[in-house]
Parts: sequence; C-alpha cells; structure tokens
Amino acid sequence: MVRTLLAGLLCAWTLHGMGLASAQAQGEAFPNRPIRMIVPFPAGGPTDGMARIISDRLGEVLGQTIVVENRGGGAGGSIGAKVVASADPDGYTILITPGGALTTGPAVHSNIGYDPLKAFVPVASVMESPLVIAAHQDLPVKSLADVVAYAKANPGKIIWGSQGFGTAPHLLFELFKLETGVNVVHVPYRSLWNWVEAQRKPA
Repeated sequence: MVRTLLAGLLCAWTLHGMGLASAQAQGEAFPNRPIRMIVPFPAGGPTDGMARIISDRLGEVLGQTIVVENRGGGAGGSIGAKVVASADPDGYTILITPGGALTTGPAVHSNIGYDPLKAFVPVASVMESPLVIAAHQDLPVKSLADVVAYAKANPGKIIWGSQGFGTAPHLLFELFKLETGVNVVHVPYRSLWNWVEAQRKPA
C-alpha cells in the first residue's frame, strides 16, 4: 500500500534556530509566551485534527499555550508554509504539514515563495498514513482493476478530487494515469475536507 509521511512539527526553528539561540544567549527561558502551530489547511481535516492532539500534549510538556492557526487556501499547503517561512526565526511559529508543502509543492510551483531547504528545519515525523482510493457507491466498481476498466470505457467521465495541485495524492494519481493509460479529470480542492463536503451536496 502506498504510504506517505505526515511530517509534523516541521520548521519549529526556521533558519536553523538563530533567533532561538539569540534569545537563550540573553538568558530568556524558552518558551516564555504562546507558540503558534500553523496548519496549512482549513479546520476539520486530518492535519488539523492531528495538530490539535499534538498541541495539547506539547503544551503540557512545555508548560506553555500552543495556539493552532489554520492558514488554508490551496496550493497544497504552501500558503501556510509561507507564513512560517516569513515568521521571525525565534521558535514561536511552527508548522505541521504533510510533506507536500516542502517537497512536491516547491517542485511543481516555481514561484512558491520560499526555499524549503533554507527556510525550515525538520523537527519530527509524527505520523505515517496510507493513501486510499474511494469511489461513490453508485459507481459500478469493486476493485482498482474495475476502476481502470470503467475509466477506459468511459474516458473523461470519472472526476477525482485531491487536496490541491502538486500534493502527493495528485502526483501519485498522475502516475497512476500514466501507468494505466486512463483519462480521468483532476479537481483540486482547498483541502480533503472540502472535497468530502462537496460529495455530500446534491447535484
């Protein structure tokens, strides 16, 4: 099964923690004020849920408030990542994100607005999750082979959604299209949660 790493708490100390080192050199205890945890997707999605679980425990360990801040808006999480990349490198703004905002996103967006190798320092990988393909119950398929056969018999009629252009699911499905020769239409959403909500609305 294809797996993707949800690389969490990435870039807790931007620019190699230069700001944090300076604060410690001045004798200030860290953290002495609330920490922002940026989630680069709207509230309610899997990354947001994980962030809230982690922030509660992290706040207990550090003895400081962790404020979860959703900065969605598309581009596979790059908008929220840019907020962190532009923040003061003092350790008080951290990012929890799937790997796309730091890997596939910059690879497919030439003007993403930050250099992931220079702007962020990875802190921890907190989750490994499977990627699954799910279809509407009315689609006459029971297996992935059925999906391929149906797509070939009905070119351009299958629409599939991802949480954004350049994300891992998007690129993996593009590879799937190349390998199988199917013609399906990609519809990027601001988040996986937006896609789920869209499926609930009547046509």
